[in-house]
Order: sequence, then structure tokens, then C-alpha cells
Amino acid sequence: MIALADTLFGPFLDNAFMQRALLAGVLVAVLCAVVGTYVVLRGLAFIGDALAHGVLPGVAGAVIFGFSTLLGAAIGAGVMIGGVSLVTKRSKLSSDTAIGLLFVGLLAAGVVMVSSTDRLTGDIDAILFGEFLGVDSADIRVLAVALALVGVIVVWCYRPFAVMCFDTDLARAMGYRAEVHHRLMLVLVAATIVVSFQSVGSLLVFGMLLGPAGAGALIARRIGVMMLWAAFIGSLSVYVGLLISYHWDWAAGASVVVVASSLFFVVLLVVEIRRSLSSRSVMA
Repeated sequence: MIALADTLFGPFLDNAFMQRALLAGVLVAVLCAVVGTYVVLRGLAFIGDALAHGVLPGVAGAVIFGFSTLLGAAIGAGVMIGGVSLVTKRSKLSSDTAIGLLFVGLLAAGVVMVSSTDRLTGDIDAILFGEFLGVDSADIRVLAVALALVGVIVVWCYRPFAVMCFDTDLARAMGYRAEVHHRLMLVLVAATIVVSFQSVGSLLVFGMLLGPAGAGALIARRIGVMMLWAAFIGSLSVYVGLLISYHWDWAAGASVVVVASSLFFVVLLVVEIRRSLSSRSVMA
């Protein structure tokens, strides 16, 4: 029993870096749960994926030219959102086409920047897969402020956001400015990706947005309850993923996302089993 308790809790009790990683991870999990619920319900997975990869050239540029990687990620996300809006307004192309073009273009630009300099040799793994075990107090403060701001906006815009999850035309009929709220939602997605990539990396943050929120959508019917389930599953993923990383020497960010994705499929299996049993009982 003592050995089990030491295995489960010892890494967090004995190591300050594990405590900081756990706190940062929980903040990321709650932030991604709130925003990820809207990503899942509104079908914004493609733009979310594009934003997660679109920050790469911005971060690479920040490292090359020596300014804040957080600012670089914000610039990359801003270019993605602005570019999609520009292409859809100035051409007859659909937003999906614009997103796909910018997704590929920005990702390719990031790869070119990485391959063209030696300055990124020691930073590329951190950019792609994050530095969960290297977060500091400043990173935690940024995450906490971002979570507070996102929380205020989501509470303030809860009703139009909720209506738009099911019918954009209804939102317009009710007097809400659907286009403005849609852009605001994209800004929230971008902000979440920008402040979270430091922990889980630009390639893995998308998994934290979708996995727990998708599982929450399978369990619950109301948006608020979905967010709570997503926050719980995401936080559990962080805890278990960090334990696996510590004991088995796996990459921390990747371990957390693997656990989050695995829990989604566990929830899906349980839901399907319950549905099958309910159908059989009704037929009987």
C-alpha cells in the first residue's frame, strides 16, 4: 500500500518541477475544456488544427530573431485567422479551402525556417512537443490570466455561443451578431492554442482541445456539464500522463495527449456498451 501511494503521489510530493507541471497542465486542461467544447460542438476542428500548426512559423521566427515565442505564436495565429478572412472575402473560395491553403502554406513556411538555420537545433523539440517539465512560474501566470479572460468572455457570451452551436441562422434571428461572435470564438481558440503550446507543443495542443471535449460531449447533453466533464478528463489525463512520463521516461506532453486520446475511446466504448444494453432491454 505504501509503495502504491509512493508511486502515485511521490513524484509530485518530492519534485517541485512536477508540481509546476501538474498545475500548468490542469490550467491547460480546463482552458482546453472550455474552448474545446465549442470546437467540438461547432465543428471547428479543421480551423483548430490549422491554428495549432500555423503557429509554427511564428514561433520559429521568434527563436531566430530573439523575441518572445508567445508573441511569435500569437503572430502566427493572427496571420492564419486574418488570411482565412481575407481569402474568403476576396474570392469565391470556401472557408475550408482557404483554411487548407493557409494550413499547408504556414506549415511549409515553418519547416523551411527550421531547416534553414542552426539556431533551432535545440529548440525544435520544445516547439513541436512542448516543455511540460520545464514550465516556470511565469508560464503558470500566463495560463491563469488566459483562463480568467476566456472564462469571462465565455460567461458574457454564453447565450449566443450556445445558440450558434446548433443554428447560426437562429442566432441571427434572435438579434445576435453571428459573424462577430464567430470571429470572437476563433480568437478564443487561437488564444488557447498560443498559451498552451508552451506546455504540450504546437503539434499536440490540438489533442488536448479535442480529446477531453469530445469525451464530454459523449457523456453530457448540456454545454456547461460537457465542459465540466472535459475539464475532469483533461486534468486526469495530465496527472496520469505525467506519472507515466516520470516512471517510464516518456515525453511528458506526448504522454498526456496519448492518455487524453485513450480516455476518449474508453468513454466511447462505455457509451456504446450502455447503448447496446439499453436497446436489448427495450427489445426484451
